[in-house]
Amino acid sequence: MERLRHSLSFLLLCLFIPFSFALKFDILAHPGHESAKHERCIRNFVAKDQLVVVATIIDGERGDGQTLNMHIKDAVGNEYGKPKDVTGENRYAFTSHADSAFDVCFENILTAQHATSNPMQRHVELDIDIGADAKDWSAIQAGEKLKPVETELRRIEEVVAEIVSEMDYLRGREQKLRDTNESTNERVKWFALGTMGMLVSLGTWQIIYLRAYFRSKHLI
Repeated sequence: MERLRHSLSFLLLCLFIPFSFALKFDILAHPGHESAKHERCIRNFVAKDQLVVVATIIDGERGDGQTLNMHIKDAVGNEYGKPKDVTGENRYAFTSHADSAFDVCFENILTAQHATSNPMQRHVELDIDIGADAKDWSAIQAGEKLKPVETELRRIEEVVAEIVSEMDYLRGREQKLRDTNESTNERVKWFALGTMGMLVSLGTWQIIYLRAYFRSKHLI
């Protein structure tokens, strides 16, 4: 019983702790004509009209022989930003225009005049927050004078609402795909029946025609 109580307490604690993990990687510098081929993109999915915050921490400094550029875009052609020569801590916020995957891409252009023995690179820490996780809950708590527990409950409420909305979206997509499959099957069925009817009609006509032809030649 005591172990069960501790387990429940741990689960409740997990609900109140916002988990956030930054993606860390290195990107080598390449000459300008080659940098596009070595572009690194991180993809995520976002629903329409959701708040997205992209936070980066990039080492190095401007003028150190390399230029790191970013490009934030989605799969349907919307552009959300193309910051150039990015270093240090940066934060970019935007509201999505469509239900689509979006990419955060990095390219590191080598601008050093003289080659060095060691390849030049930049270290990138990327954190992407979407929806309720992207909101500044500290500011909301201070602005609305909420207690910490009330703030966490409100955050969890919005997270749950987003999950329900996503499930509704997936259900709608599944229903649309099912309707498309049923419509396709129906069309294929009628096409097959029409083809069979046409073949039977063609075969019957050939038999009648050949019989009439052979009779006209007095072969039967």
